[in-house]
Amino acid sequence: MDAAIRTENLTKRFGHLTAVDRLSLVVPRGETYGLIGPNGSGKTTTMRLLCGILTPDSGEISVLGYRIPSFAVLRKIGYMPQENAIYPDLSVRENLYFFGRMQGLSHRKIQSRTDEVLRVVHLEGKRDALARDLSGGMQRRVSLAAAMIHRPELLFLDEPTAGVDPDLRVFFWAHFKRLTEEGTTILISTHYLEEASRCHRIGLMSRGRLVQEGPPQALEEATHAATLEEAFLTLVGKKEEE
Repeated sequence: MDAAIRTENLTKRFGHLTAVDRLSLVVPRGETYGLIGPNGSGKTTTMRLLCGILTPDSGEISVLGYRIPSFAVLRKIGYMPQENAIYPDLSVRENLYFFGRMQGLSHRKIQSRTDEVLRVVHLEGKRDALARDLSGGMQRRVSLAAAMIHRPELLFLDEPTAGVDPDLRVFFWAHFKRLTEEGTTILISTHYLEEASRCHRIGLMSRGRLVQEGPPQALEEATHAATLEEAFLTLVGKKEEE
């Protein structure tokens, strides 16, 4: 399997808390893989480990064929964290220019890709607005645009649609689908289970462990659940009883 992401027994502790517990995960290239689970289940920590922001206590990580940490992979990935990773005193356009230059893009490429990503996040008319003057939802959209400015091979999206209107969430997911059809791999975390059903596969996390994974429909069938939410509650409930 040509894997964009591969981990083996990945573990991360913070004091006495094991945030990620022997996680073994494989995400093929060109797939949208969703991490779902309650707050504190280890989704964000997992993403930060995969991006090289955090150092694991044990285990191995490979991203796009590079063993993490690796500087070589940084220009091939895009990361949108839960918190807004933009500069409030810069305009939308200036933020995107900054992140584009950080990824090694030329001035001309930044101009064309700024137009492209602003269309995706519906902020064409806000390019000269200061980030601090935007609503929380708009700031999230700028963060998403910044993560996509260099057309990465692999996108890490941590709750990208939090605070975004439902109709725009649908538009975002249509764009994510187009990206994977073009070969981009996406690892996404979400609290919206109706969104998770749009992923090729999902991984259910609880207490730092991968409880179950597979295509959404397969998980529903395996638990005889009518919805993905029912399947999730059933699988997490069984894990907590063990």
